[in-house]
Amino acid sequence: MPPPPEPPQGPPQGPHQEPHGEPPRRTGLVVGLAFAGFFGYLVVNVITGLVALAFESEVAFGVAAGFLALFGIGLGLVFVLLRRSWSIGLGLGFMIGWALTSIVTAGFCTGLNPELYA
Repeated sequence: MPPPPEPPQGPPQGPHQEPHGEPPRRTGLVVGLAFAGFFGYLVVNVITGLVALAFESEVAFGVAAGFLALFGIGLGLVFVLLRRSWSIGLGLGFMIGWALTSIVTAGFCTGLNPELYA
């Protein structure tokens, strides 16, 4: 009788692992978290805008504009530089949210155009 065949060498390859031991792609996670970061930025922007409007002073608008820039661009850049799949998506979402809000509202909602407040 012939001997039984030997099991394959190396780690087992399941349905979630690509050939040659490469890790699975995380594109869907990054895209999903980019949308979550975008909508998260919009929520923070609305809350910050309402607080700034409640104080009705130039200082409040300046502080709100600085906070929104630090939150959208600063925190977004920090998350992207962490180079984890969850942080890249969230960071890109924050930066995309800040940029699109600035473009669509002509800088009114992000404090880039303070002449609109007069």
